[in-house]
Amino acid sequence: MRNQLVWQDRYNIGIDFIDREHKKLFSIINRLFAMYEKASKSQWVCQEGIKYFKDHAMKHFTEEEAYMASIEYSGFELHRRMHDDFRQKTLPALEQELVKTGYSSDAIDHFLGVCAGWLIGHTMTEDRAISGEIVSKWANLMPEEERAAMRQTTIQFMRNLFQLDLQVISEYYGGEKFENGIYYRIVYANQQGKEWEIILVFEEKLLVNTIGSLICDPSEEVNVMMVNATRYTARQFAECIRKHFPSAEQYEMKSENLLTHEQIQKIFESRNPQCSFLFDTGVGYLAYSFIAPHITSGEMGISIQAENAMDEISKYLKKDTKQRQKKILVVDDSKVMCQAMRELFGNNYEVSIAQSGLAAIRTLVLNRPDLILLDYEMPVCDGKQVLEMIRADHDIADIPVIFLTGKVDRESIKNVMALKPAGYLSKTLKPVEIKKSIDAYFDKMSNAPMA
Repeated sequence: MRNQLVWQDRYNIGIDFIDREHKKLFSIINRLFAMYEKASKSQWVCQEGIKYFKDHAMKHFTEEEAYMASIEYSGFELHRRMHDDFRQKTLPALEQELVKTGYSSDAIDHFLGVCAGWLIGHTMTEDRAISGEIVSKWANLMPEEERAAMRQTTIQFMRNLFQLDLQVISEYYGGEKFENGIYYRIVYANQQGKEWEIILVFEEKLLVNTIGSLICDPSEEVNVMMVNATRYTARQFAECIRKHFPSAEQYEMKSENLLTHEQIQKIFESRNPQCSFLFDTGVGYLAYSFIAPHITSGEMGISIQAENAMDEISKYLKKDTKQRQKKILVVDDSKVMCQAMRELFGNNYEVSIAQSGLAAIRTLVLNRPDLILLDYEMPVCDGKQVLEMIRADHDIADIPVIFLTGKVDRESIKNVMALKPAGYLSKTLKPVEIKKSIDAYFDKMSNAPMA
């Protein structure tokens, strides 16, 4: 199966009935993923499956809210508002899209992707806060009247520029991944070094249907010209937002960046947004987040200037095509080996890295690879144990594994092959030979007859 949620111990918050219900919701989402991928699926089956998920989620929300009230949880009202946001805005909007499109593949992808992302994020942040382990991610939101003003500004801007009527899907967008999204950030700073930033996420088809139409570009895919036009549209939007802040004149634009989804995730993990919305424009999704005032840390993309704009956008779009490439997960405790594999495969495949067996299992959540290259000899949890864990979980048991081993003696190879991997490669091979073997493996799989 292409997409699966893998339950992990770290999702347990220590409250038994909540943990049991979370596992149940994970299981239902997995069944929906499986149902969608079956060629025999029907609209009626999808409708019933989605209704079952919705009914169970609503029941869980009610029980969880009763529990929070019984223990006088201080974050109860905020937590309930987030539940209301999901059940009164997110779910109805997704259901409306399903009905409007006749349960199209894109609409089902949206439904499953948004629900799965919301479930994981909510479990790991807001639900964990109930047990007192962490503080709510949304504890420092702007006052409602200011958030409402920003929400209305976004809606009005899109209406004036593109004649689109936006519908709010969520007022708590937490960086969930879009299918083929463009991630754009503008950072402002004042002379005291304080910064605030605006993050905009555009679904690719939104840009094709808006920016592409305005510049009369017939392309059905986002290209350099579209992204360049989007940058200047985003700047106009940022200026509209700046008008809501009396001190805005003290801030000047410091940088603008095109980011990957991984970089967006790091931003949301390291600092909390003061407002964050997810909209359905009718022709694609749009997300907007405002974070201030925070000091930016880490390398978050090359600043786009007039002299490098075309080159950086071309590089970004070329990098973005990796979303459509085969995914390889490299598992090796050696940083040198991991980097070598990333450089070897990076131009042709989407490469993820895990430096331990346990880290490898964690990366399988919603980022299912097409192939795992697994080091046989690792401390704590070796390759044999990792493969045994993978094969023991029916949701990920069918992911092919090729061992990377430094031992090529007959006995070691015999031990490796007894585990029935998809193959093994010696680390002593030349990089070009390893690359050739993996390319041949994917060629063979793509040409294999459908079962």
